[in-house]
Amino acid sequence: MPHSLVLNIIPQSPIYPGYLSGKHIHALFLTLVSAVDKLLGDFLHADKSNKAFTLSPLQVSSNYRVQWEHKQAIAPGTPCWLRISLLDEALFSKLTQLWLNLNPSRAWHLGSADLKITSVLGTPQSTQPWANFCSYSQLYEQASDRDRLISFTLSTPTAFRQQEFDCALPSRDSVFNSLINRWHKFSKIEMSPDIVQAIFPSYFDIRTEIVADSRSKFIGCVGNVSYRILGNVEPQVIKQINALADFALYSGVGRKTPMGMGMVRRSQIRKPT
Repeated sequence: MPHSLVLNIIPQSPIYPGYLSGKHIHALFLTLVSAVDKLLGDFLHADKSNKAFTLSPLQVSSNYRVQWEHKQAIAPGTPCWLRISLLDEALFSKLTQLWLNLNPSRAWHLGSADLKITSVLGTPQSTQPWANFCSYSQLYEQASDRDRLISFTLSTPTAFRQQEFDCALPSRDSVFNSLINRWHKFSKIEMSPDIVQAIFPSYFDIRTEIVADSRSKFIGCVGNVSYRILGNVEPQVIKQINALADFALYSGVGRKTPMGMGMVRRSQIRKPT
């Protein structure tokens, strides 16, 4: 069962920009995991291919759009949040004690900063669109078999591996093959890769962004994209495509999702005139 959890956080000391990169957020998550299961934390740290979780960059609550870079330090007392999605039900179960027993007075560390986690949101919230949960069977059963318009908001820089290099263009094959591959890793419901052939790009409002750290640069795209299901397509195929689109909230797409990249959710995009 995929879970999208939002941790509400209050820094007790300044969080400097150098500690807000994906690798530091990733390290914080592994510290949280290791607090309840040291072996699991070590396993997730060593595992380079499973990607059973995704993370967001640390967000300041007052900002409407997702931030992936901070130019200035986050001041003590500033309400923040962090999204953690878990794609494997077994992983969520192993971390249940963490979510149930979080001590709001305990300090966690992000670089040199002390943080307190005040609450964990795991159900839909009117003010927090990133919190949710749904089983794979529910995702499939609830998916529309009529909706032919699939729209996404790419909230953090998104790129896809093509041979030896990254490509920042969200083609239908890159986006939907990424979703299919992750769906098949964690769900027992089979989907044919051929369903991608019914999808065609219809609207793009995107731009490239660069995320740089001390070791490398990552170039990805952010913005809004739409795809349409065209032709004489069976309702079952439309249903599978819509299920994948709904799954994107949890799985993200593309590269470096455990580092905060490729955050995606389904959206309502105005139709071009």
